[in-house]
Amino acid sequence: MMWRKTILLLVLLATSPGLALAGPREWAREGWKTDFTRSSVPFEEIISGGPPRDGIPSIDDPKFAKASDVSDIGAREPVIQFGLDGDVRAYPLRVLTWHEIANDFVAGKPVAVTYCPLCNAAIVFDRRVGGQVLAFGTTGKLRHSDLVMYDRQTESWWQQFTGEAIVGSMTGKKLKLLPSRIVSFGAFRKAHPDGPVLVPNNPAFRDYGRNPYASYDTAAVPFLYRGDLPEDIPAMAHVVVVRTGQAPLIVSLERVREGGFEQDGYRIVYEAGVASALDSPAIAQGREIGTVRVTRNGRDVPHDITFAFVAHAFHPDVPIIVK
Repeated sequence: MMWRKTILLLVLLATSPGLALAGPREWAREGWKTDFTRSSVPFEEIISGGPPRDGIPSIDDPKFAKASDVSDIGAREPVIQFGLDGDVRAYPLRVLTWHEIANDFVAGKPVAVTYCPLCNAAIVFDRRVGGQVLAFGTTGKLRHSDLVMYDRQTESWWQQFTGEAIVGSMTGKKLKLLPSRIVSFGAFRKAHPDGPVLVPNNPAFRDYGRNPYASYDTAAVPFLYRGDLPEDIPAMAHVVVVRTGQAPLIVSLERVREGGFEQDGYRIVYEAGVASALDSPAIAQGREIGTVRVTRNGRDVPHDITFAFVAHAFHPDVPIIVK
């Protein structure tokens, strides 16, 4: 209940004129060493999300348990399944909801596994840029309701939904998106009983398994968002955003649920049995949302299941396919 009251307070602050606006002068006073002379977005689009820098702490020394040994995660709970070279891991949203970023090495390669609850965007990136390995944390800022990350090497700010540096010396650089997908923990455990599952370093640090954003994905409007809303589809409707390398392919989840979807060689298949992480106060009891698998020529393609308002905010000229 305390977290829900806190979130409501943050919504009021962010939507009250003048209270949440800031800029380079104020950010420098917060201790940022970011090069604010370089940016690719208007500063007024970046607002406070409430917590300070690293107030939502990233996971920098991830701990794992074997899937068959994990007993406190519900079978329908959503996890990010990600693998490289046969090293397939699960990152439960019950953990990432409270941390948002896990800096990890999978098959020896540096990756950032990220989740923005306000956008329901679960995305995995290669942490290498120009031969440099970056480590990411949370700025405490939002743009279009989406997590703004920062790298600890240059303190540049990065948009989680796009993987692009938007402020600082890295401005214009892009992280490589890596294919991952949301699956139920039960499905992961069945397919990979010995697979590593991210577990809290300190189980008492947060109330893992509880959703601090209860009923968010059935809200009429998004939190901490000031932009335009899409037409012909509710702002909080789930959509699949397929990262094609050019303009993304955006399809409503309801459309996929009704019979799948194929276009330009991309195939989206719906799978039932996955709970929403943003519905019930207990994630394990969340309403059915399901998930998808996206392939092209039989190979997995980077994608995520987000809200319609997010897809519209970052790709206003790309139509959302609803029928």
